[in-house]
Amino acid sequence: MTVASLGDQDLELSLLRFLSAELTRGYFLEHNEAKYTERRERVYTCMRIPRELEKLMVFGIFLCLDAFLYVFTLLPLRVFLALFRLFTLPCYGLRDRRLLQPAQVCDILKGVILVICYFMMHYVDYSMMYHLIRGQSVIKLYIIYNMLEVADRLFSSFGQDILDALYWTATEPKERKRAHIGVIPHFFMAVLYVFLHAILIMVQATTLNVAFNSHNKSLLTIMMSNNFVEIKGSVFKKFEKNNLFQMSNSDIKERFTNYVLLLIVCLRNMEQFSWNPDHLWVLFPDVCMVIASETAVDIVKHAFITKFNDITADVYSEYRASLAFDLVSSRQKNAYTDYSDSVARRMGFIPLPLAVLLIRVVTSSIKVQGILSYACVILFYFGLISLKVLNSIVLLGKSCQYVKEAKMEEKLFNPPPASAPGKPPNKSQSKCKPSQEENLSASVTSQPVHPKENVIPLLVASSSDQFLTTPDGDEKDITQESSELKHRSSKKDLLEVDRFTICGNRID
Repeated sequence: MTVASLGDQDLELSLLRFLSAELTRGYFLEHNEAKYTERRERVYTCMRIPRELEKLMVFGIFLCLDAFLYVFTLLPLRVFLALFRLFTLPCYGLRDRRLLQPAQVCDILKGVILVICYFMMHYVDYSMMYHLIRGQSVIKLYIIYNMLEVADRLFSSFGQDILDALYWTATEPKERKRAHIGVIPHFFMAVLYVFLHAILIMVQATTLNVAFNSHNKSLLTIMMSNNFVEIKGSVFKKFEKNNLFQMSNSDIKERFTNYVLLLIVCLRNMEQFSWNPDHLWVLFPDVCMVIASETAVDIVKHAFITKFNDITADVYSEYRASLAFDLVSSRQKNAYTDYSDSVARRMGFIPLPLAVLLIRVVTSSIKVQGILSYACVILFYFGLISLKVLNSIVLLGKSCQYVKEAKMEEKLFNPPPASAPGKPPNKSQSKCKPSQEENLSASVTSQPVHPKENVIPLLVASSSDQFLTTPDGDEKDITQESSELKHRSSKKDLLEVDRFTICGNRID
């Protein structure tokens, strides 16, 4: 046997041995149990996100519905009671230094703004706007719709500040030094804002109506695909729990606004077809497509944001408890704002412009003639009041339950800080603690007490803003967390870096 044949035999034996080792080698996943357990928990978290997110969305949408129905049902009654008190006060004598309570002044201002903007909307021709938008190209309409969405968010963020400035200027104690431009300029600013925001929402509804009535549905498809572009812009960014809470509130407001826009589109289309019920089934598939695409985009977006940022699905229950706290705290004796205003500050949902537009569309689409028609309108109004009361009772009960589960009851009885804006609160200020007999159910049904004359009421930040996502008070500073994340990421071994950590730490 030659040397060459021996070398070939050794090579054959080593090749067989290598193939045998490749076919029979094994490994044990329990040697890296923590890694695989973490991956499995990520999968379970993504599976829980749709359920937890939709529970938050449903609760938030009903909160927006409650604030929206308040404008149509209880606000007119409260304005009537305030005007009745104003006109009958001379008959009973001036017992109080205030002609009207601050809440009544705010109600009258809201009612007057609503009426003025409603009559101003009559000068806007909806039909001309519809044909003007319909004559544009598809790409131009797509760009216009995106610009309208951005403008709507900017209007919502600045509009509530305008309304708050008006309310505070109108109810500020007169003993204080004047530091404002006056009630009348603030009032005109508020009227102009509500009118412009209502026109902007009308253009949005008209663009959506054009998309529904287009023959090839190309514009509607492009507008729905715009929702999926939102995933690209948000999924691969760094999100903290507070940022995710702001995004969740924005999604709630956006979804509820879309529901109202779809209602307006259906009303306008049904009017054009003489209220033929068969045409409603023609619109039904498109409406379901818009709602389904919005829901799918929200679920995918939140699922991957929580995955890349290592946020558990339990955070949505904390968000829901924070929204519930806003509702319950508005029923307290030391409440300093109306519930609809707290919803507007938290979610960016301002019901006045949307209510003005809906009233304008309903009054122009439905003609009321005859005694029977007016009787139906009155019955419909009482039905809205019943729906508002039922919705408020259910929401209040659920909110009390969520607040108790999150152990926030003690913070309900803490009075708001009375320090001046921009100054830290006094640490020596005494805190009012409730007695043993005073419980949550009794406090949310009691009326707010009148402040003393020597106490200066201020527009202060809500106490729920301080424990936005961590009711137990264990939340750290965002800057400290970001610096610690940077230090931890810089110390990671290269073997631990994979595509998940790269996507998770990607900011731009």
